[in-house]
Amino acid sequence: MNIIFLGPPGAGKGTQADAISKERGMAHISTGDMLRTAVEVGTPLGLRAMQYMEKGLLVPDELVVDIVAERISKNGQQKSIILDGFPRNLNQAKALDETLKSLSYKLDAVFCFAVSEETAIARLTGRWMCPGCGANYHQKYMPPQQQGKCDKCGKTLQQRPDDNEKTVKERLKVYKKQTADLVNYYEKKSLLRKVNADREVKEVYEEVTKALDLLTREK
Repeated sequence: MNIIFLGPPGAGKGTQADAISKERGMAHISTGDMLRTAVEVGTPLGLRAMQYMEKGLLVPDELVVDIVAERISKNGQQKSIILDGFPRNLNQAKALDETLKSLSYKLDAVFCFAVSEETAIARLTGRWMCPGCGANYHQKYMPPQQQGKCDKCGKTLQQRPDDNEKTVKERLKVYKKQTADLVNYYEKKSLLRKVNADREVKEVYEEVTKALDLLTREK
């Protein structure tokens, strides 16, 4: 089973991908994590990506696709992946098709997580993380026991610089512009499945897992 999770910032696709990958033994492949890892490890592709990231430039589509292909190929014979937040545009989607074909992977479904601007802003602006151990918190959904302090190591919690209302609104606007063609592309391929991500995490999880069970029976 090979699937894609699309959705704007704050849709909760990363949370769902993490839970489902653990339950079903699927490789959770997040583009952001992959780029950071490739840069930190210093792979040839990572070093090329770093040249763009250090200048505040977007990493070219071709290079991102190459890094994704490198990560997928490391998955070996376990041909079961969740691509989280990738592809981001039509060019990446078409390049991904060729990459999956060359690696003998078949794409089974694309889940598109739809969320209101109000919900996305509430989720993102309420996020906090620990700079020490990396633990994540949310002021509404998962607050720390002591305000502003990490439950695990006691360090002062921090917010990502882009987790503010103005930046979140801009990120949502950019996402909508980038992915309009992408949604149509997968819809025409009869792969798109829309998910109402405004609901509680458990409700969304149950809907996605039921859809995956049905897909598994149909294979």
